[in-house]
Amino acid sequence: MPALRIIWSKQAKESLKSIFEYYKGKSLQGAKNVRSDLLQAPKKILFARQYQKDEINPKYYRIIVRNYKILYLEEDTRILIIDIFSTSQSPDVLASK
Repeated sequence: MPALRIIWSKQAKESLKSIFEYYKGKSLQGAKNVRSDLLQAPKKILFARQYQKDEINPKYYRIIVRNYKILYLEEDTRILIIDIFSTSQSPDVLASK
């Protein structure tokens, strides 16, 4: 089985940068650790439907990392990372993603 190619959307990259900047204000090492965990999680996907469908946006699959949710779509042999956001956000905000 060929490895799945991971593609990060512009929105996902912006969210990752925003999360990094938030933690950097508290601890540079903490920010690096969180970013590393978020970047590594999609690499562990062996097959596209390995994780659950998101309960708020069922067209996406989700990976939970720390208190963040990574939303992704399956596209042939690619995984498209749509967005990353805090699981503590209001469901109304999440539904608009």
